[in-house]
Amino acid sequence: MPVIVLSQFCCTSLWFAGNGVMPDLVQTFSLGASALGNLTSAVQFGFISGTLVFAFLTVADRFSPSRVFLFSALIGALFNTGVAWDGNSYYSLLLFRFGTGFFLAGIYPVGMKIAADYYDKGLGKSLGFLVGALVLGTAFPHLLKSIGQILPWKLVVYTTSGLALSGGLLMFLFVPDGPHRKRSQQLDFSAFFKVFGKPEFRSAAFGYFGHMWELYAFWAFVPVILGTYNSFNPDVKLNIPLLSFFIIGIGGLACVLGGYLSMKWGAKKIAYSALLSSCLCCFLSPIVFLAKSEGLFIGFLLFWGMVVIADSPLFSTLVAKNAEAKNKGTALTIVNCLGFAITIVSIQLLTLLQKHLPGSYLYLPLALGPVIGLFALSYKRVESSQ
Repeated sequence: MPVIVLSQFCCTSLWFAGNGVMPDLVQTFSLGASALGNLTSAVQFGFISGTLVFAFLTVADRFSPSRVFLFSALIGALFNTGVAWDGNSYYSLLLFRFGTGFFLAGIYPVGMKIAADYYDKGLGKSLGFLVGALVLGTAFPHLLKSIGQILPWKLVVYTTSGLALSGGLLMFLFVPDGPHRKRSQQLDFSAFFKVFGKPEFRSAAFGYFGHMWELYAFWAFVPVILGTYNSFNPDVKLNIPLLSFFIIGIGGLACVLGGYLSMKWGAKKIAYSALLSSCLCCFLSPIVFLAKSEGLFIGFLLFWGMVVIADSPLFSTLVAKNAEAKNKGTALTIVNCLGFAITIVSIQLLTLLQKHLPGSYLYLPLALGPVIGLFALSYKRVESSQ
């Protein structure tokens, strides 16, 4: 598990590498105000496309997951490095971020598949560590930007690419196929659709979809939230990159804590509690912008950063537990695919609403996803064992 977690952290640092240097990209390549939403969505769209291909071809169930992970890390790192090319245009940046997202499809869900092949009991705890690594990897470019503001922004890009290559090699060299792996012997196009045959599986999947509506839109807009608060309170000078790292990164601890709590109370109950908490944060966000206390505002965002992701490994646990063993990799991949398709809609919605809503009310629409997810989780037969 330590190797899987470290590999996942290294490779998923590719995800928000563009966001970590977004102000530099905007200045260097003369990008417009919509660059944040569009470049973030390009990664998500690439991930969706990749997961569609991986799921349709049942790649994670037919081939050695560690080899798939290594190949994806190598190509993803190459696409990420392309962002630092001096000859980039807006469209080439979109292409490079799309390519990075495409090969993240062979990293994030495949990493969960590898963990599921090793850990049957205690899967919720194991995936808690794994998704926690994803969270830290996602937040890491913001930290690099914070501590390296006087250094060239390209260093952030090169560092994340190097980490991804290292993570792929670690997984390939030290994590062979797990004892619970059941290899699919042939190409099964119908597996893409079969996974939704069970009502219990559908309930877990739709709970995850509601969670995803909120998650990546919140992560993408954390620097915007902090900047909006700065504009409301000119006397306050927030270190936006550093605070963005902590607000996103603290979710890694929440994932681990949620995994341990699920061993006592079950994955479904803890996922429901976290989703309800993040839903309340969406509704309370306009009020918190009015807070004159900088500590209260940051404390609220840290809490939101915890509950917005704490349920993610638990939903993946519920999906894995309610899927057939031979299609587990495909089930995890297709649910990820659809979940990330939803993130594009919510990110683009916030990008559009920026022009029409006051900044303090911008995040109310994010509550829609958790409300739907909570309703889906009410199906009583969902397997919620640890």
